Amino acid sequence: MTPQLLRECPSVSGRTLDGESRAWVTRLHGVEPVRRCAIAELHERLRREARFEIHKRARHIPELSRSDLDDLAVQAASDALMTLLRKLDDYRGDSQFWTWARRFAQLEAPVSIRRRLGHDQLAPAETTPELEPAAIGCSPPELVELRKLLRTVTDLIVGQLTQRQRVVVIAIAINGDSPAMLAIELDTTPGAIYKTLHDARTKLKTQLALI
Repeated sequence: MTPQLLRECPSVSGRTLDGESRAWVTRLHGVEPVRRCAIAELHERLRREARFEIHKRARHIPELSRSDLDDLAVQAASDALMTLLRKLDDYRGDSQFWTWARRFAQLEAPVSIRRRLGHDQLAPAETTPELEPAAIGCSPPELVELRKLLRTVTDLIVGQLTQRQRVVVIAIAINGDSPAMLAIELDTTPGAIYKTLHDARTKLKTQLALI
């Protein structure tokens, strides 16, 4: 990184950036071919980060082959890069640039898996679990009823909810994702996520009452 490029680095809310962060911001705001090279390097780093996240999340999803995981990592990295570049001016230097940037890949990784599996499908780990009576403190007849209820709820999620409602319910109620993080993934607001979740719960309660 030349002194001239460093001097041309745009200010980041008056903060003094560390050398690596400053170099990233400068190159990504730079002229060609500097910017193009920076983008290519960043995409590769995002791909590695996404691949790690995808492998960690997909260990128990037999539908995804090794080649699928590699393809998903590239896809997640590309989507993360596009989002990052759109939000580049939002970087305020509160953390190192790579700490900020890698979060985009971490968020896109589960999105790419959901997209591959189908937003209206439950992943294998998200379907009705195998329950043991002793483990949950109920008798065998009660266990049968509980399994029936779980299957009914699963069928309602797939058959009665809209695509967006399915995504939100599966992500929050089953995967345990936070509304704030899901809002970033879906490029919306936490308020909109809560509204979608509320509508989905209301619909599920209404359908269950009719059974």
